[in-house]
Amino acid sequence: MEVVILSGKEEAGAVAADAIEALFRAKPEAVLGLATGSSPLPIYNELARRHDELGLSFTQAQGFALDEYVGLPVGHPESYREVLRREFTERVDIDPSRVHAPNGAAADLVAACAEYEEAIKLAGGVDLQILGIGTDGHIGFNEPVSSLASRTRIKTLTEQTRADNARFFNSLDEVPHHVVTQGLGTIMEAKHILLIANGGQKAAAVKALIEGPVAAFCPASVLQLHPHVTVLIDEESAVQLELADYYRHTWANKPHWQGL
Repeated sequence: MEVVILSGKEEAGAVAADAIEALFRAKPEAVLGLATGSSPLPIYNELARRHDELGLSFTQAQGFALDEYVGLPVGHPESYREVLRREFTERVDIDPSRVHAPNGAAADLVAACAEYEEAIKLAGGVDLQILGIGTDGHIGFNEPVSSLASRTRIKTLTEQTRADNARFFNSLDEVPHHVVTQGLGTIMEAKHILLIANGGQKAAAVKALIEGPVAAFCPASVLQLHPHVTVLIDEESAVQLELADYYRHTWANKPHWQGL
């Protein structure tokens, strides 16, 4: 796991975009795993800028969303398919039909989960997965005590997660209780995982992710077992890290040829 402590979310977005740009320059048909929420927005902003100003193209790309709410009508502005459309898809040249999301409105949700797993497999797997992290350590919507081997499935949100996400809705009552999410086992099959976090409210989760034990109570801690994980955080979210100075030293002295 590579831990990079940066000045803020804009710098983190630029560093993440460097890795994504390098991937698509080398492999235009790459598969990108897409996260929603506030944390990835600087990444999407920077990718859109590079598309407009530098010609970064996604015409051959595919994208797979991490998760989706259950029960929101098609086209609801806070459905994650719509969020990704606004924040990423319509700002670059990716074919909308090649951006996939779990079907939270399916009549048979269990079958829809199995179909989503198969679609990722048929695409050749995810080359680079963007992640955020919840205040309780969830990635995707894998809440605490999720199976570390879990696959795409239906999950019930904790009240903490619903409260955290209420800012996107008119009230807490509007936040769904259920979601469809890629499982931890699904996420772990991505070739490169890039997690971004910022703000003091994420400090405890970041500490557990990086320096805590691998445990289902902090689902993100499973990333310690992945061979290629990059964690981009700001100073506020790094305040509880015991080895923060070491992470700063390794980043400052990283060989230029190494990349992320």
